[in-house]
Amino acid sequence: MKVLVTGIDGYSGWPLALHLLARGHAVVGIDNFVTRRRVREVGSWSATPIPSFARRQAVLRDLKGQTISFYRGDLGRYEFVRDVLAREHPDAIVHLAEQRSAPYSMIDVRHAVATQTENVRSTLHLLYAMRDHAPDAHLVKMGTMGEYGTPKVPIPEGFFEIDYRGGHDVLPFPRQAGSWYHWSKVFDSGDVMFASRIWDLRATDVMQGVIYGIRTPEIDDPRLLTRFDFDETWGTVLNRFLAQAILGLPLTVYGRGGQTRGFLALEDSVQSLTLAVEHPAEKGEYRVFNQFDAAYSVQSLAETTVRIAAEFGLAPTIAHPPNPRIEAEEHGYEPIHEHLPRLGYRRTRELDEVLREIFRDLRRYRRRLEAKRHVVAPTVDWRRGDNRGEIGARAPASSPPPGPPSS
Repeated sequence: MKVLVTGIDGYSGWPLALHLLARGHAVVGIDNFVTRRRVREVGSWSATPIPSFARRQAVLRDLKGQTISFYRGDLGRYEFVRDVLAREHPDAIVHLAEQRSAPYSMIDVRHAVATQTENVRSTLHLLYAMRDHAPDAHLVKMGTMGEYGTPKVPIPEGFFEIDYRGGHDVLPFPRQAGSWYHWSKVFDSGDVMFASRIWDLRATDVMQGVIYGIRTPEIDDPRLLTRFDFDETWGTVLNRFLAQAILGLPLTVYGRGGQTRGFLALEDSVQSLTLAVEHPAEKGEYRVFNQFDAAYSVQSLAETTVRIAAEFGLAPTIAHPPNPRIEAEEHGYEPIHEHLPRLGYRRTRELDEVLREIFRDLRRYRRRLEAKRHVVAPTVDWRRGDNRGEIGARAPASSPPPGPPSS
């Protein structure tokens, strides 16, 4: 099977490509490296040193004898997207090339507009190019569990049955996104659902939980590592906690810490996406997979990090600064997760095991964490709507403006 991975240079795209190659698939990649630029924009970098993509390709070829066909380009340019699909005719497209940070989208109006227009535009370009040049391809789009918000009822996989005033129907589950980024993903989902219906396309929308980890079985050499972002704009809550523990900083649990989300290990995220690719949707079918293993509160993640850190001679404390986000800090959370297990999904990595692995890797790169320790503390206040001064104060003078979408 030939699989096109957009955003192949990113946190999820690179390990997914390695796994698909190991399973015998041909891989074609697209990226424009804007995530590297945007992380520099906020004054940060990956804790794991990431070589250029050309160097990544060379290492992959030398170590494993594998190759990736690569196109450097912008999904915001329809002619580019059209030409790639017309030339490659992929069997599947895994769409990961979008601005992926909620805090980044909340910096100011410029970042909010860039996030929404770029993310929606890239998806629409892919859909139109599929219609005209790869109508039998299967689109696997990376969504987010954040589309649903935190309703007080169980969260189905995309659709639910409803009885209302004597009528009965199966409808998309209501979205309650909590950032401009998450709303862009809601719009994406609607566009993919609509295009599947009117153009008879195949599509799977993978509602991703929070992913943690740096390694998969295919990442067996430090030169193949994926990125590890730890700043408050690009790093997930667990990444921030791990970096803070290494640096001797308090673990910053925003507010009361009852915020609960679904999490899964990087290896299991790659497994989920691969299962979706290898078990495509039917023509005209739009299906939704909720992708996570277990739900954890922010406070419980901090306590787990403290416990595992003690095994490495560290003694981090937990702090509760005011929450810069607008979100419920105590709530129920009951997502349903049935479709992927029916395809054979089984959890392979436990949280404690992966945290120990990350601590071992991060200790090797402590100097990279130390050099950017100032970027971990929260500065983006979601109530303000204009945080550019705070971000700009810690960014290099030559930081580029927001660019087109990528990993």
